[in-house]
Amino acid sequence: MSHGEAVVKNIIHEIVQECSVRGHVVSDTLAAFMVKAVVLDPRNSFNVDRTLTKQDIQKLQGLCLDKLIEKCSPSLDTLKMQVYFDTNYTSRREFLEEIHRMLESGLSPMRRDITDSRVKSREEYNALYHKIVTYILLRSGMGSPTDLKTMQEAKAALQSVFPQTDLGAFMVLLKRDKEQQIIELTMTVTGILLFNKASKMGEHKTDFHKLMPTVLNEALPVINKRIESELSVSQSLAWKYTAVLEKLTESVTQPGEGGMSMILFKQALYNVRQHEVFLKLLLEDACLCAKHVEILQTELSSQIKLLKEIVQLKAAVPTAKVFPLFRALSKLWSGLQDEAELLNILNNIMLNLRPFLASQGKIFSESYLDSLLEATEVKTDEQRKTEFSDDHIVPAEMKMLEWLLPDTIVNLNNLPLQYNGVCGYTLVSRDGLLLPGNPNIGILKHKEKFYVFSSKKAALKFSSSPDDFIAEVAEIAKVSPELIHLLKLNQQFSCITPYSEMQPRESLLARHITKCESSTQTDIHPVETNIVNVYEWNEWELRRKAIQLADLLTKVTHSVQTEQSHMRRENATQTWLPKAAVCQSKRDGQSSMPRPQAYLAGLRGQRDERMVKTSLTRSVDE
Repeated sequence: MSHGEAVVKNIIHEIVQECSVRGHVVSDTLAAFMVKAVVLDPRNSFNVDRTLTKQDIQKLQGLCLDKLIEKCSPSLDTLKMQVYFDTNYTSRREFLEEIHRMLESGLSPMRRDITDSRVKSREEYNALYHKIVTYILLRSGMGSPTDLKTMQEAKAALQSVFPQTDLGAFMVLLKRDKEQQIIELTMTVTGILLFNKASKMGEHKTDFHKLMPTVLNEALPVINKRIESELSVSQSLAWKYTAVLEKLTESVTQPGEGGMSMILFKQALYNVRQHEVFLKLLLEDACLCAKHVEILQTELSSQIKLLKEIVQLKAAVPTAKVFPLFRALSKLWSGLQDEAELLNILNNIMLNLRPFLASQGKIFSESYLDSLLEATEVKTDEQRKTEFSDDHIVPAEMKMLEWLLPDTIVNLNNLPLQYNGVCGYTLVSRDGLLLPGNPNIGILKHKEKFYVFSSKKAALKFSSSPDDFIAEVAEIAKVSPELIHLLKLNQQFSCITPYSEMQPRESLLARHITKCESSTQTDIHPVETNIVNVYEWNEWELRRKAIQLADLLTKVTHSVQTEQSHMRRENATQTWLPKAAVCQSKRDGQSSMPRPQAYLAGLRGQRDERMVKTSLTRSVDE
């Protein structure tokens, strides 16, 4: 860490400590952002082109402290809201990863206790088996281990796939193999418990809402309504503040309303608008959770029906056929639990955003706002968008600028609009008033960025000198730092760089470098039927091939092997070993009939004796 960075961190640390002494809890992130906001504010007269002196540092700390300990300030509440949301809200993927990480860290001691166990007696075996059942229940979320009935059901399900007699084989496994087996057992047992629970509900009809996690059943219909209700209140307040500011900015003088009231009204408007933006993000995530729950519930019902068709009260079913289905059920169940936890996180964020609206509520009550409005019409954002929809820009009349109309844009909602969809011209011309832009009028594309406007007149004025208006918006954001986040101007304002030991030409604030990634693609062969595979564009390559072909006409291809070189090459020989074989030649055999045999006596030695023939053939009965 450089010396300059250490000095900046020291300033932030001193500000946080001083706020703590005065009874205000301030995070390092909020203090760092306040330092940046104070330096950017031109009213504080900090020269960013020179090194700050000790007096400048003391002045900077004093201004930051005054702003951080200010009481009943909508601007400070907005900054605190932005810091809280940035540090607690993240993408859906990261939320789910954090949920899994917390679950694993909570169960890792018990899993380690199971895998590291060295049991010898029967009592220790029983205790280890009980630990495995408890771990499966806690990991799956299918019930509480303190419930005797739930424990008995889980133990019976585990016995069907992992009898207690298999603990001996489990103990001799390596630790990683034990962990893998525990994971597989958890998934299989969870699927069995779900299937048993569904089977108890009836053969033909099953209320799959009862199979969903209890937390999800309670949270899903409630959280969306809560966020929508909070959003409705903030939008109503934003519309009223907008109407009041329109009324005050239209006339030069208003009796009873001074400059300080205008500033507070704008701060209150920024406060509720920022709350509205955050609630819309939470509502979008909650609706996405509801869609995922519906998909998971449909898949869960189809898997259970498939399992019922396979089982059908059979005495035995192959494990290779049903175990994958049980594991699939377990994955769906885990997905439903993740959605329940994610909804709970979104609900907590929504509840923690409420205190940041306290200041504007104390300063301006609804009755006071209604008295200021009197007979003034309070327009909603949708009414403002439809008010000038017919009066749109004609791109042919403004050939020097690039205008986009909704008819020519496919994904209008996904277009990254500058200033978060707020009209930049109105923000400058009406001294910080926020009016939503209307894309139907026309979208100005300037330097690869898109701008929308509240009326055609505003669009024409802004397009006459867009760079000047962009610079004016940045100046307004310097005075009201909450607009930097609200209007998504973070890229225009760089972070404060270390100010001590700077180079002579280096400024306090590093200038932002605009970068853009772009790419082009050209079709090599627009018409596929005209591709010539032997085509060669390089004439030198054609010349080389022609010379090569001409050379080959006068050459004779041959090879020579000498006694000195034949041992240098790699040789490979393949042989076949003799195999045992038989042929179909004649061989001796036996039949069921006896072989005829006879003995002749008197053939030799006696001239006058008669020859005697004796039959030696065995009888068939023998």
